[in-house]
Amino acid sequence: MRLITSTRRQFIGHASAAAAAACVPATRALAAQDGTRSLGALGASKGILFGTAYDSEVLAPSAFSDLYVWQARIFTSNNFMKFGSLRPTEKGADFALADSLVDFARARGILVRGHNLIWNDWTPDWLRMSSSRRVTYWLDRHIEETVAHYRGKLHSWDVVNEPFWPGHGNKEGYRSGPWYEALGKKYVIRALKRAHAADASAKLVINESGPEWEHYWGMDSGPVRKGLLRLIDEVRESGARLDAVGLQCHWMADFKFNPESFLAYLQELAARKLAIYLTELDISDAKIEGSVAERDAEVARRYHQILSTALKVPEVKIVQTWELSDNATWQREEPYLGPGGRLTRPLPFDEALQPKAAYEAIARAFSEAQR
Repeated sequence: MRLITSTRRQFIGHASAAAAAACVPATRALAAQDGTRSLGALGASKGILFGTAYDSEVLAPSAFSDLYVWQARIFTSNNFMKFGSLRPTEKGADFALADSLVDFARARGILVRGHNLIWNDWTPDWLRMSSSRRVTYWLDRHIEETVAHYRGKLHSWDVVNEPFWPGHGNKEGYRSGPWYEALGKKYVIRALKRAHAADASAKLVINESGPEWEHYWGMDSGPVRKGLLRLIDEVRESGARLDAVGLQCHWMADFKFNPESFLAYLQELAARKLAIYLTELDISDAKIEGSVAERDAEVARRYHQILSTALKVPEVKIVQTWELSDNATWQREEPYLGPGGRLTRPLPFDEALQPKAAYEAIARAFSEAQR
């Protein structure tokens, strides 16, 4: 994804305000009536941190904000910590919004994951037009300044996001972009070492999309699965620290999932003594046919399928959805809509902040986990 100006935040702001008005009395009062429990609490009972991506919409007191605080034990920054968000110009980083959101979570006892330090997308034009020497300078400076700014405040950092994209045709399947073009694949190890030096307490993560699937975005996932394992081994050989691997788990309309091969891959990661985080889980219903109830049921079936498979592996420590309610999903932008512009319903709560079948599927997967 390139850095673009999105209308999603404006949309969510209006939608969440409307939902808040529709949901008075507060979310928890309604929950007491229908038996809804916190997924954070259900996960914690099995040693699983459940959480969600979040953004500026939670800062305004509302039922929307209340839902996020009630359900999540860990937050991941959505867009507000990405390089292009912090450094739209070369003048220096603007941490104001990120500070507000980190402070919001910490004041409520909710952990925060930083997402992300280095990604070959979501970078501003000024960086893309810089020389290799200048890009290298900014990799070092950005990591050192940003990680130091939040030293001791974050659970973990996605130090490198999506290092692989076989469609770009690079050796070993690496994703193109300013960091790769300046340093080749060595940028990954360099970034991990810089992050460790800046904060030895935060867990360091490589976050990837693709290894979960047999086929995704029109590509075979095999090169990404192999490439990530090879990269992990190279990181270890270099002496750099790596604590966990993040698997995004965006289940888009045409992605192919095989539970047996997914489980086998998780076991390969676990054998490398790494924690595993499911970092960005959501399930598109854009090409699922039927009524709302039928589509919701199929989305729920897929939530249960992927989670019941993943939770067989004890090293899976975190499960996060990418936002909680349907009015906050990135999948309500083109080109991710359903037929005729139909709005997607990929998350555990609906626009009115009510639990859906997907919520029940996640809760059941947690309850069934043998931990």
